[in-house]
Amino acid sequence: MKFAKLFTSALLVASLAGCSSTPATTSTAPTATEGSETTTTAGEIHVYTRDASSGTREAFEDAIGLEEGALTSSASEVSSNGDMATRVGQDAAGIGYTSLTTDFEANGIKPLTFQGVEANTDTVLDGSYEMQRPFNFVTRADGDYESDDMQQLVEAFIAYITQSTEGKSVIESAGGIVDYTDAKPWEEIAANYPVLNQDNSGLTIRTGGSTSVENCIRAALEAFQPLAGNVQFAMNQTGSGDSVPRTLGEEKDGPNAIDIGFASRAFKDDEDVTGAIESGTFCLDAVVVVVNAANTVSDVDAETMVGIYSGAITSYDEVQ
Repeated sequence: MKFAKLFTSALLVASLAGCSSTPATTSTAPTATEGSETTTTAGEIHVYTRDASSGTREAFEDAIGLEEGALTSSASEVSSNGDMATRVGQDAAGIGYTSLTTDFEANGIKPLTFQGVEANTDTVLDGSYEMQRPFNFVTRADGDYESDDMQQLVEAFIAYITQSTEGKSVIESAGGIVDYTDAKPWEEIAANYPVLNQDNSGLTIRTGGSTSVENCIRAALEAFQPLAGNVQFAMNQTGSGDSVPRTLGEEKDGPNAIDIGFASRAFKDDEDVTGAIESGTFCLDAVVVVVNAANTVSDVDAETMVGIYSGAITSYDEVQ
C-alpha cells in the first residue's frame, strides 16, 4: 500500500514541467525551528522524530520495522508529543507521528490511516490498527510518601482511572482507549478511601514521565480534584524513560521526585517496577502518522515509512 497522490493541481503542473528542461518548481514552507520561510523543492520531505527516550518513538519504530540505528541523519528531533504536533503543523513538507490523544485540528495537522486502517477505539481494541501501545503507570513504594494521606490519595486516583466508570469516561473523552468491561461506579469505589472526605487542598499529587499521556492525565486529575477534597496536582511530563527513576529509582528523593510516573509503552526489563504499590495499564493509545493539514496524502504503509525514516525516500516525488 502506498501514499495517496500528494500533489495539488499546482504541483501536478510543476511535476509535468519537470519532464522538460525547465528548472524544478519551488515552494515556500515555514521552518519548524524559527517559523521563517525557506525555499524547498516541491516534493521534499521533512522528517520529524522524537528523542531516543520517547515511548512514542519506540512504538512507532517497532510498528514500521525500522531497524536500530537506521534513522536518517536529516531527521529533526523534537522534545515532546506537543512539540511534534506544533512543528509538523508549521511545516508544509513535514511528516511525523503523535499520540491519538493529540488535538490534530488545533495544531494544523492531519492523521493518516496506517496500512488502510483508521486509528479509533474499535480498530485498536480489535487489533486491526497495528500501530498501538499501552499507557502505563507506576507509583512510589508503600510508605514512601510524604504522609499516609498522600499515599491514600494516590491509591484512590489510580483506582479512579483504572476501575471507575467515571474515570474511564474522562480518559476516553481525552482520547484514550478504554475497556469498560469491569468498570464500577465511582461512589462504590470511593468508599474504600476515607481520605477523600477531608480537606486535601494542602496536598499535591506529582506526576511525570510520558508527554503523550498528558491530555488524558490532566483531564483525569481535574475531574478527580473535587472528588478528593480539592487535592492539588503538579504535572511535569518529561518522557517515558523518566517514569521509573523518578518514582522508584535514583531520582525519587531528589528535586525531580514524583508520586506517579507514566510511560507510553510497556516497562522494559531493566525498569524494575516490582517495588511500586501499583503499576499497570490505564488505557491504550494509537501512534498516528501525521502531516501538515494542507498535505493531500491520506494513507501510509510500513514499507514506505521505513523508506522515509531511513532516508531512502527523500522526496514526495519518489512516492507513487
